[in-house]
Amino acid sequence: MKILSRRSAPLFALALLALGFVALVALNSVLLRGARLDLTDKGLYTLSEGTRHLLGRVDEPVRLKLYYSEHATRDLQQFRVFATRVRELLEEVAARSDGQVTLEVIDPEPFSEAEDQAEAHGLQSIPLGTSGDKLYFGLVGLNSTDGETVMPFIQPDKEAFLEYDVAKLISTLSIDTQPVVAIISGLPTGPTLDPAGRSRPGWVFDRQLSELFELRRLQDNPTAIADDVDLLMLVHPRQLSADTLYAIDQFVMRGGRLLAFVDPDSEADESAIDPLDPLSVAIPRSSDLPALFKAWGIQYDPTRLVLDDKHALQVQPDPNGLPVRHLAVLGLGKDALNQDDVVTGELQTLNVSSAGALGLSRESGLAMEALAQSSGASALADVATVRDAAADPEQLRKGFRPGGQPHVIAARFTGPLRSAFPDRAGDKHVAESREPVNLVIVADTDVLADRMWVQVNDFLGQPVYNAFASNGDFVYNAVDNLVGNADLIAVRTRASAARPFERVTALRRSAEQRYRSSEQRLQRQLDELEQKLAALQQPGADGQAQPLSGPQQAEILRFQDEKLRMRKELREVQHRLNADIEALGDRLKLVNILGMPALVVLVALGLAWRRRARRRATEA
Repeated sequence: MKILSRRSAPLFALALLALGFVALVALNSVLLRGARLDLTDKGLYTLSEGTRHLLGRVDEPVRLKLYYSEHATRDLQQFRVFATRVRELLEEVAARSDGQVTLEVIDPEPFSEAEDQAEAHGLQSIPLGTSGDKLYFGLVGLNSTDGETVMPFIQPDKEAFLEYDVAKLISTLSIDTQPVVAIISGLPTGPTLDPAGRSRPGWVFDRQLSELFELRRLQDNPTAIADDVDLLMLVHPRQLSADTLYAIDQFVMRGGRLLAFVDPDSEADESAIDPLDPLSVAIPRSSDLPALFKAWGIQYDPTRLVLDDKHALQVQPDPNGLPVRHLAVLGLGKDALNQDDVVTGELQTLNVSSAGALGLSRESGLAMEALAQSSGASALADVATVRDAAADPEQLRKGFRPGGQPHVIAARFTGPLRSAFPDRAGDKHVAESREPVNLVIVADTDVLADRMWVQVNDFLGQPVYNAFASNGDFVYNAVDNLVGNADLIAVRTRASAARPFERVTALRRSAEQRYRSSEQRLQRQLDELEQKLAALQQPGADGQAQPLSGPQQAEILRFQDEKLRMRKELREVQHRLNADIEALGDRLKLVNILGMPALVVLVALGLAWRRRARRRATEA
């Protein structure tokens, strides 16, 4: 007896297939729970090793609350794609935390309790058009002791630093005390008294750091750096004793972080200037760490500074004269700043003055990563030469010969180190660094001075800061990055999910090279023709149009015909400029439209042929 009819057999097979699929999915959810495979080109969904280590050390629960106005972004497709990437990153963070980090996604709809909570947390909202909708896209981190850290609005243009910001947020919730920053300064950066005995609040960067960190000012020549210091900050170190240099060396060997500002000519150093002695301005105002730099393989010449024609800023040495561009006073834009480092990646402008150059010797075991550098239109000059041109900066252009290579002004140095004092010994002496060191060296101290980046105004007794450059952010970013633990510093900047069309870019560049010269030639001819045409049609002295002679009228008609011909030719050149790109687009469309159907047909034909071959083999 036949159990199944020929007609019901396919239905039974389909039911078994569906049942097997469900069983496979259930088995997959149990056996492969948490398993992930990132097949993206730049590892967009893979956390940095530093982030994974940091998550493994989270010892108390952390709640992440992502406030995302999903309904309000229904027409903002590009932003929704970005929001999906952010959510997936946070989900990956939660999945890698062994349950210590949880994620909650909340849509703060208008007039809802969720919107009130978002505002209470200090999240920023962006109004969307005239509909009255508000866009919230911020992250709140909470720990078990009521600690709270907020990212007010997650911006798409800062996607490269998203993983770092999230890791920093989680790390901050795990820290109970303020990081300790010790500072040795040869400049009056902190609070002081003026000659009349009135208090001066100090430089703006110093005030801001003291609000965010525990700032310890080490006076004179300290012979030891306490173990609880997270970061040592050196500002214009001059004539430090051997014991102080040894204390700095041992601090770095023990794993301490160092942020040093040296300068071949610190204009902010007025300690040696005597108003009654005009020659006092010639006293050297340079700073250096020669014993440490030489032993560590860091190259720096305190007698030479950087001149840069591309980044030169305007100054006005004579109040009654015109502004001139000073080759030694530089405004470094985004093209001169490292966009892949969290210290400089989000800065707009970094102003420096009389800055030196840094390098690395071949014998050094360190790796150097430039944070800020000059353009190729730069060269080194003697400090004395620049001082002599203070009244007339144009003199610096005499003999200025750009070398075509950039000069590094600020850099991060990482790697293993040996002590610069191998002859010293003792139970507490550390001959080699216990872990790879992390140093940030800046060959300029004027970058810290208020005059280079901020205006301070008084409003009802309170200071108001109006920053015109990113120097303050640079200092804060450097300190904030270096006081973090080693895992946080190791977090990489994430590659942007935006994939450039490299083939299209290459075609565009090639087309521009072929057609741009023709376009420029035609445009020049067209401009000259319009000038001639305008000259023939100029009104007379009384403002009235003058009668034109027969030859002049014929010339105008000829010019107009020529103008039309040139415009047509110019349009053809511009059309050819995009022809290759359009042709590539057409080929891609053809592949997208026909490629998959063709692949399906080929697979079907292959399966049919195989089935037919098996049938023939069975019949034989």
